[in-house]
Amino acid sequence: MKTEKFNISIPFPYIVLSLGISLISSTWLRRLINDKIADRAEDKSNVYVIPELDKRELKNIVSELRNHKGTGLVNIRAKDGTEILVKL
Repeated sequence: MKTEKFNISIPFPYIVLSLGISLISSTWLRRLINDKIADRAEDKSNVYVIPELDKRELKNIVSELRNHKGTGLVNIRAKDGTEILVKL
């Protein structure tokens, strides 16, 4: 993020992304979230259920993203000169 007064860069290591994938795709967490959703739902017959995520496929996606380092995902420039750039 760039503005007239400061410039911020936040690195996000791929290892953190891999750990996040392991956590998000865990059966325990998915079951916990689905139980909480079901408990708080007003209409018990029509409850949203988070589907199971395939950890291997998500890890394959991350490994492919590593091959494209530097690719811009988001590039926003405001009229006041503020710029936000998200890169791999």
